[in-house]
Amino acid sequence: MLKTNVDKLVKISVFGEVVSPVIGRSVYNISAEGVPMVLPGVGGITYNIRIGDPACGWEADHVEPGVSVENKENDPRFGQGANAAFNVLSCVGNEAVVVTGDAKGAKGVVTGKHGGIEHVLVDFQAETLEKLMLGDKVLVKAFGVGLKLPDFPQIIVMNMDPRFLKALNPKPKGDKLEVPVTHIVPAATMGSGLGTNHTYSGDYDIQLFDKGVIKKHGLEDLRLGDVVAIMDADHSYGRIYKQGAVSVGIVVHTNCVTSGHGPGVTTLFTSSKGKIVPKIDAKANIATLLKLRTDI
Repeated sequence: MLKTNVDKLVKISVFGEVVSPVIGRSVYNISAEGVPMVLPGVGGITYNIRIGDPACGWEADHVEPGVSVENKENDPRFGQGANAAFNVLSCVGNEAVVVTGDAKGAKGVVTGKHGGIEHVLVDFQAETLEKLMLGDKVLVKAFGVGLKLPDFPQIIVMNMDPRFLKALNPKPKGDKLEVPVTHIVPAATMGSGLGTNHTYSGDYDIQLFDKGVIKKHGLEDLRLGDVVAIMDADHSYGRIYKQGAVSVGIVVHTNCVTSGHGPGVTTLFTSSKGKIVPKIDAKANIATLLKLRTDI
């Protein structure tokens, strides 16, 4: 059992509403090959794509699995303050509860955060998806910000509920931590999301345009909800390339056709000193770890 500071963490309510799908300034997505395409994207209630499903192969661009949630109560003094708090304070593994509409009382789980659009993504069971309506309110019991591993001071934990940490069950290896992951990803493939000054919300994308790299690293079978390791990537204060650093995150949205984009990854751990040891485990997916699905 890893030593943590869980008894010092604050559990606080944040909420948002189920948001509509949106289309950008152009109806077309221009693919990396220069082909105009019209595809579903962010937002909405996605009935047939959940965590545990493939991240690739869909006629889609940035589709968010399950339910996309956003706080619309913008504080005029702080711009997007309410939604920023919703995104920063919500953590992967947090309990989410529908508090209005026909699905009132149904419980789900936060599975990631999508930057740029600033959505919190929540997985609900299929019967709940059928009852939900755009505009329904979802309460998240935010818990996990400030989580630390006192015995591993060179590893930063972020965006993670302690119960998900427990389910993932990383193992000490001397002064390093062995973390189960489904895939190991080279930093050279990482695209959109680089350059931010923090990683306490949002994601960044695994580019899948080089078939040789996909084959070499086995990325063709990435799934939504997979825990993956990104090598030579430091997320301590944003997302940068740094040799020897290791970051671990969770795949949060589908693949993309647009240049620089791909399946998005929300950060869970980072070590600028390389104190994380990835261990391949095909079951390192939130759907399996939290027993959210029995059909995969």
